[in-house]
Amino acid sequence: MTVARSAESVKAVVKAYDVRGVVGEQIDADFVRDVGASFARLMRGEGATRVVIGHDMRDSSPGLSGAFAHGVLDQGLDVVQIGLASTDELYFASGHLGCPGAMFTASHNPARYNGIKLCRANALPVGQDTGLATITDELVGGVPAHDGPRGDMTEQDLLDAYAEFLRGLVDLSGIRSLKVAVDAGNGMGGHTVPAVLGPVTQLEIEPLYFELDGSFPNHEANPLDPKNLVDLQRFVRETGADIGLAFDGDADRCFVVDERGEPVAPSAVTALVAERELAKEPGATVIHNLITSRTVPELVTELGGTPVRTRVGHSFIKQQMAATGAIFGGEHSAHYYFRDFWGADSGMLAAMHVLAALGGSDGPGGGSLRNHGGTRGRRVEHSEKDRPLSELASSYTTYAASGEINSTVDDAQDRTRAVLTAFEGRAKSVDRMDGVTVQLPEDAWFNLRASNTEPLLRLNVEARSQEEVDALVTEILSIVRG
Repeated sequence: MTVARSAESVKAVVKAYDVRGVVGEQIDADFVRDVGASFARLMRGEGATRVVIGHDMRDSSPGLSGAFAHGVLDQGLDVVQIGLASTDELYFASGHLGCPGAMFTASHNPARYNGIKLCRANALPVGQDTGLATITDELVGGVPAHDGPRGDMTEQDLLDAYAEFLRGLVDLSGIRSLKVAVDAGNGMGGHTVPAVLGPVTQLEIEPLYFELDGSFPNHEANPLDPKNLVDLQRFVRETGADIGLAFDGDADRCFVVDERGEPVAPSAVTALVAERELAKEPGATVIHNLITSRTVPELVTELGGTPVRTRVGHSFIKQQMAATGAIFGGEHSAHYYFRDFWGADSGMLAAMHVLAALGGSDGPGGGSLRNHGGTRGRRVEHSEKDRPLSELASSYTTYAASGEINSTVDDAQDRTRAVLTAFEGRAKSVDRMDGVTVQLPEDAWFNLRASNTEPLLRLNVEARSQEEVDALVTEILSIVRG
């Protein structure tokens, strides 16, 4: 039996979907060893015989992942160490080897943090309702010792296998020559991009911040924040690149900028990838969260597919991916999920779809994007193989959007009620799947939802024009912040 801990200290780091905290204060080698032991007990009870472990470039990651491995070995399960990896490479390993996995990363959090993302075999997620609550209980009460033989540890380099697998899913062999600027943010994209995209002879990679450095000396590896895209935007313009890609710390998310250095909305990327996936399997289901642009479900419907709307959060997307057999899922936060990738998310795979479409490949959707304008004429014809990304992306951008705007509030429910009262006479409908989503005339809508962890209200607005968006944002924020 391992040492008992206070429930408060354990619950502070075992979150809804992962384990995360400050190294040396909240998590250390002893703690993660016990997490490994408890996870191994849980997986052994489900028939697993080994666990695959990967880690990012943080200074603390090798030591912590090694301690976790010993906890797994103590419980009689074998360990496969793949070493430095992106999170989606770890998901690949879990699917490829058919075993549970653990990824040591704190994604874009500051250097003093680290964490663990856990999955079952075939990259199935482990969250509070699917194992983390059990692990929490054992960390508090003590993890029972295993009285059988100790497991064995091996090392395996799966980077090339991962790269070949992705290139097998998105064929880039027929694309035109492209100059691709990539900002790895000193994260794991610097490890995976050369392996995946380097062998594609038509791609000229212009690397920025590829040196692995968990102190993030240049900028936070979080491209969701516009200030962290500035270097890439400038780099794209300086190098004359056709496209820019920005990866977060563990390289599971990828943001795209066009040849002008302008960001391409994740909703537009979702629509583009959805079209390509539906070309492979007409009539398939595509998942999107409720604050993704309306363009996505409209396009999916026009193409004969079935759009399914979910709450915000990767666990909801993954649940619906599994429940519906969806071919693809996308979020506004640049997480993209693929059935062909065990339902897991891969920013690299999404980036490859954009490269294939931009490069006019002969694969699904590449080089032959149709006019989906219908009565609105909202999409333009793209038959030229040398069309720029700005033009390609515009065909998937029907509406103006605010992006997510956060407001600190004392009483989120009270502020939400006040907004609903103000729009009572204009609302066509209100749904409460996640916060409140209010449909307005002329295709406008907004969503207002409270953060689960902070005193914040998050606002997203979409409308036909930027003027409409700005007017709605001003009106709603005057109530929320008033």
